[in-house]
Amino acid sequence: MSEAVYCSGKGGYFMKSLPSNSKNNRGQRNGSSQKNSLAESRVGGNTLERPKSTQGVIKSRLRSLSSLLLLGGVSFGVTFGAINLFQKVSSRPWSNPPGMVWVCAGEFTMGSGSTLGWPDEKPAHLVRVDGFWMDQTEVTNAQFRKFVDATGYVTTAEKAPDLDEIMRQSPPGTPPPPKESLVPGSLVFETTKGPVNLNDYSQWWHWTPGASWKHPEGPNSNLEGRENHPVVQVSWEDATAYAKWAGKRLPTEAEWEIAARGGLEQKNYVWGDDLPTDEAIFANLWQGNFPYKNTEKDGYTLTAPVKSFEPNGLGLYDMAGNVWEWCSDWYDRDLYSKRIGKTPANNPTGPEKSNDQNQPFLPQRVQRGGSFLCNDGYCSRYRPSARHGSSPDTGMSHVGFRCVATNFPVCENLIPTP
Repeated sequence: MSEAVYCSGKGGYFMKSLPSNSKNNRGQRNGSSQKNSLAESRVGGNTLERPKSTQGVIKSRLRSLSSLLLLGGVSFGVTFGAINLFQKVSSRPWSNPPGMVWVCAGEFTMGSGSTLGWPDEKPAHLVRVDGFWMDQTEVTNAQFRKFVDATGYVTTAEKAPDLDEIMRQSPPGTPPPPKESLVPGSLVFETTKGPVNLNDYSQWWHWTPGASWKHPEGPNSNLEGRENHPVVQVSWEDATAYAKWAGKRLPTEAEWEIAARGGLEQKNYVWGDDLPTDEAIFANLWQGNFPYKNTEKDGYTLTAPVKSFEPNGLGLYDMAGNVWEWCSDWYDRDLYSKRIGKTPANNPTGPEKSNDQNQPFLPQRVQRGGSFLCNDGYCSRYRPSARHGSSPDTGMSHVGFRCVATNFPVCENLIPTP
């Protein structure tokens, strides 16, 4: 038995296959006995021809000495290699948290230099992160239910909106919303009847009273048959609360991107450079004409169960599409340009506050990965470098999360991945 450990270095990842303890011990015993028998066959008195003269004795001893030096060199090489390997992977905790994948420390190119990239993805720049564990999948409805059942937690969508907070996030002069709309609810996606102005997202996003993680499309919907779908309608605050309960945290967007790339340095997609089509389906995306016609070539209208599509090079699922994933960072539209001349950034945790000229009054946290609504006719933000911001108190039909951990504690709240 061996265990695959994916490690990242400058320019990409490599995989090491670590032997289990029992196999390693057997190898040491076998190697030791082989060395001994080899040494005996080469330098043992019974196997070397006894010289008949002083000159023969000298030659024989020189041959023996050469053999010993050769063996010593081989032994030193094996030992040095083993020590070197141990040093390279020693930062990885040996206990394997259920449902998580280890991403080794490394340096990578963050952002995009591609014509596909949006301005907030540029310029591409070097970043280094320490090793960490990441959930293999997005947090599912079943996992989130265990959290709620254990703690009695009430999500943002299940509380009435705070009028004062709404006004603080609105431009001066904005009229307050009607009192009858200040009820628990969330934003729900609805297909339009035909083509609409793609700059007006209010055409397909609607405030829906009663929508929450338990009722993703509104009060008449439920989670029956969707236990292994990613939880949605969760705010950044909800995701953070779950992560704390589970003994984990949300990833930084640097951690999220190095993990999403899965070893593919500067590729357009988490699977490479191949453009997804109706025939080449790599993730849960929108096929057809957004936002009014979804051909469902991938088999799904909304979310898909986790692990429905092939994982990336690290064994992480749905790093593209399905649902957007919250990160811990504040969103700054100009962040990457501010890093010019300061690279490589070491374990960046994002700016101290949100910054977006397009929404100067709205604080935003980073989201990554795209969702089932991503379509090249509207946006192509299912790429690993793509990023955008959203209000931390807002849940939506296409927003979920996954967690990471560094020094993983022993925690009874750990929930295996489906």
